[in-house]
Amino acid sequence: MSSGEKGRRPWVQGAAASVVAVLALAACGPGPAPTPSLTTAAGKYPWHTGIVSTTFWVGEVFDAKASDGSQVYSTYDGQWESSYGGCDGVLSPACETEKRTAANGFMPSSMTPKENPFYLDLPFDDINDPKAFAQRATVVPWANEAAYARQATERSVSYMKNRWVRIRLGSAVCYGQIEDAGPGQYHDAAYVFGSDDARPANKNFNGAGMDVSPALNGCLGFKELNGQDDKVDWQFVDRADVPDGPWLKIVTTSPVRQ
Repeated sequence: MSSGEKGRRPWVQGAAASVVAVLALAACGPGPAPTPSLTTAAGKYPWHTGIVSTTFWVGEVFDAKASDGSQVYSTYDGQWESSYGGCDGVLSPACETEKRTAANGFMPSSMTPKENPFYLDLPFDDINDPKAFAQRATVVPWANEAAYARQATERSVSYMKNRWVRIRLGSAVCYGQIEDAGPGQYHDAAYVFGSDDARPANKNFNGAGMDVSPALNGCLGFKELNGQDDKVDWQFVDRADVPDGPWLKIVTTSPVRQ
């Protein structure tokens, strides 16, 4: 099952305040971003603009009583925390994040990740959501690429996992890989793949349309950890168009693991 409702949880006041302070970091990436538009020379995929993004992390437990109340697994990896190498920034038994700084490429310092710490989710679960699974061969732009062709009925192959996304906030431009699905919706093809800059179907969490990792939170210079007031622009990008940066220090290549 997808971990879905992550990224928006009640925060412990003291711990949250300290984490918020350290994650409000200087932006990274190239100079001033171009004016958002649906098409751009920066890539062949359309931009999605002004999208609320919240934050989640591998190993986070925010509701132990809920069926999907933690990030020990993702919709694409039933052993996500183990695959990643542990909790993404262990400071306490509750697995709260540590500060991420440009000095070490926004990597966690209390553990060594085995997979890319620049990860995110989008609301299209092409493995476990029946509607998304049925749609993927017709709505996913890269469905005809060699890696996916004739794989439409294979649940062991995701069209979404490990794909790259370019994200910008102001002058900061950072890159991450899709490793989960959400927030709140799991077959929102009109928003995820549309060319008309549609708003997310999700109405919760201030209408969030993406969750990002602590590394991306720090790289983009989010105002707060919870991120419900941080709005980003994003577009899919092919691996060949991903520039050098801390997001390439570790690249996730693992397949679907149920």
